[in-house]
Amino acid sequence: MNLKEIKDLIELVNDKGFAEFEIERQGFRLRISRFKESNPQIIQPAPAPIIISPAIPGAPETLSSGAQRGLIEAESSAGSISASSQNAESGGAQPELHIIKSPIVGTFYSAPSPTSEPFARIGDHIEQDTVVCIIEAMKLMNEIQAEVSGDILKIYVENGQPVEYGQALFGVQ
Repeated sequence: MNLKEIKDLIELVNDKGFAEFEIERQGFRLRISRFKESNPQIIQPAPAPIIISPAIPGAPETLSSGAQRGLIEAESSAGSISASSQNAESGGAQPELHIIKSPIVGTFYSAPSPTSEPFARIGDHIEQDTVVCIIEAMKLMNEIQAEVSGDILKIYVENGQPVEYGQALFGVQ
């Protein structure tokens, strides 16, 4: 091997991002490493992101909008009024919401592209086969259908936000 071939190999290893490269040809052995042998860096996988969602243990899958409003008010205020007491005070005549949940883990997108209009907005009427969002998982874009007819009253996640399996995406009346 001549010096030019060695330089080309070093550039190739650097361009491809290899940590180590070793070649043996006609009794000549070359080892290229991106870190010092005496103190090798240990490459560890990045820790899994922790996504905190507003989940309430033991809550039913459908909540009335009064209960939803009560939960938001209870979370945002410093008072000790519970959501159930606010719902009872409001008369309990609020309509029930069907929650559209994420069927997979991924990234939530409200529109097919950054410059496009969202698939669904608050107040829109949707049918069972209406696509309401896209969830990207492992570079695949998965269209999520409503599977229920009604009006969208609540959108629980923002565009580009990571979502977990079973996380609430939309509230439909």
